[in-house]
Amino acid sequence: MSCPECFSGAAQEGTPRGRVGKAYGLDVYIAEPPEGTPLDGILVIVPDAFGWEFVNTRLLADRLAQRGGYRVYLPDFMEGCAAPLSMLDSTRGLFTSTSIWSKIAWVPSLMTTFLPWAFYTRMGKTGPVVEGFFRRLRKDTDPQLPIGAVGFCWGGKHVIRMGDTAQFAIDGRPLFDAAFVGHPIDVSIPADIQSIGVPFSFALGDKDHHVSSEGATVLRGILAEKPEGQKGELVIYPNCGHGFALRADLTTNEVAKQAADEAEEQCITWFKAHLKPRTERG
Repeated sequence: MSCPECFSGAAQEGTPRGRVGKAYGLDVYIAEPPEGTPLDGILVIVPDAFGWEFVNTRLLADRLAQRGGYRVYLPDFMEGCAAPLSMLDSTRGLFTSTSIWSKIAWVPSLMTTFLPWAFYTRMGKTGPVVEGFFRRLRKDTDPQLPIGAVGFCWGGKHVIRMGDTAQFAIDGRPLFDAAFVGHPIDVSIPADIQSIGVPFSFALGDKDHHVSSEGATVLRGILAEKPEGQKGELVIYPNCGHGFALRADLTTNEVAKQAADEAEEQCITWFKAHLKPRTERG
């Protein structure tokens, strides 16, 4: 379940360079690789609570496209119901206020934004939207071109869910070929991890209460024991909490900045190893 940490962090500075368009019935932010670069695959980002317009996520999409050689889609899976950026301020006030009364004063602001978000973005409503996008993308994409899924926080749960290849496939193929997930919420361990049928890379902070240290140990063991072609990895980042890979304050916290940079490198390295055009796989 989402908690105040799901709405904490900082917006980054920078101007996204991609374009906004339509794809499969949704508004979508699209980042392209450098002109003249061969397209190595397609990535779809399923974002955190702040959705497809969040500057941090758009800047990440730009970097993945530029550095990885991927076309990156960041769709509006929440269909206009993403958490407002004001929740960053409300959560910061709740966490940093020194008196109990100051903390209480921030609660109404948080609840009046959290409750509508939770209702309109619940799995029963958004799950079919996310799944439908991936199904149509897989159906329309050249079979030689691989597809990767990237999920953070709220989006991580969706990506893990669709990694169950026994339930989510089209024409005998998984909806995506590999995935990277940063600090997901609502993960059932071991059940959700056991059902995964494609290679997954996980990035977790050691202070993220959404996955306990015991759960992380079980998660790592399951990923390591999967058959060839499905094995995954788990990287745990010390002194990092929930949201570190996407919403860290990069201007004031050097530890957080380094961890966010390393998680991004983890993501790119993973896809370089596991998203290869079929002509290269033989």
